[in-house]
Amino acid sequence: MNFSKIISPKMAQKIMNVVFIISGAIIILILIFIIGYILFNGIPVINLEFLFSSPIDSGRSGGIFPMIVSSLYVTLVAGLIATPLGVGAATYIAEYSQENKLVDLIRFGAETLASIPSIVFGLFGMAFFVVFLHLGWSILSGGLVLAIMSLPTIFQVSEVAISSIPNSYKEGSYGLGASKWQTIYRVVLPAAIPGIATGVILGLTRAISEAAAVMYSVGASIQTPISIFDPGRPLPLHLYMLATEGISLKNAYGTATILVLIVLIITLVSNYIINRYQNKMMGK
Repeated sequence: MNFSKIISPKMAQKIMNVVFIISGAIIILILIFIIGYILFNGIPVINLEFLFSSPIDSGRSGGIFPMIVSSLYVTLVAGLIATPLGVGAATYIAEYSQENKLVDLIRFGAETLASIPSIVFGLFGMAFFVVFLHLGWSILSGGLVLAIMSLPTIFQVSEVAISSIPNSYKEGSYGLGASKWQTIYRVVLPAAIPGIATGVILGLTRAISEAAAVMYSVGASIQTPISIFDPGRPLPLHLYMLATEGISLKNAYGTATILVLIVLIITLVSNYIINRYQNKMMGK
């Protein structure tokens, strides 16, 4: 049956517009439901004592301050390691290399890393960083695991951002006598910063919310870590232990709320800074 004879192109366009709008609305409603359910159960738990005290009796009471510090520490370590590696590899692919087997191998490696389950990263981290390198259960071991896990996202998004810079930018720089490195450093990378920052945010927000990847590398200490060589217990791992071991479902909701709020704050602040930077670059 030829539907083009039954439904006019104009009517088909209207129908598909409605389908797309409904699909988007459903996604938004699901997001609102999930976040709203967590906040509804978690906000009553949150107070100053919950935020700034240590857990008592394995988390049945007390707060989550050591877990917040552990999460920020391990994410910072991951970002400091993964960002230069991901952006550097993306710059090489986009600006220096030609399409060859090495480039294909790098892209294949990034795609493979992105598809590996997080629990595999955790087991690798325990075997290599904790045992083989004798780093022990520590913030450093967990940060290295999360750096490897977030590296593909930072690399792939950064490559797209750098490759999308118009050639006219580079040609103008070369015309003024700049070298290739000066062009990349002063023209290409500054113009690509919004896209690169998006990749870093995507990678690190995934890292800060991972429990399986750090389960075997950070440890489960409820003490506040002082250095990167101390063990810790990031928020996702603490949430997992509270919920699965039946320690305190109430505190699990409170921990989940704090984790959601941290990710939300990081995303909003980062987007604000990126928009300010873009407006500044455009002279607004």
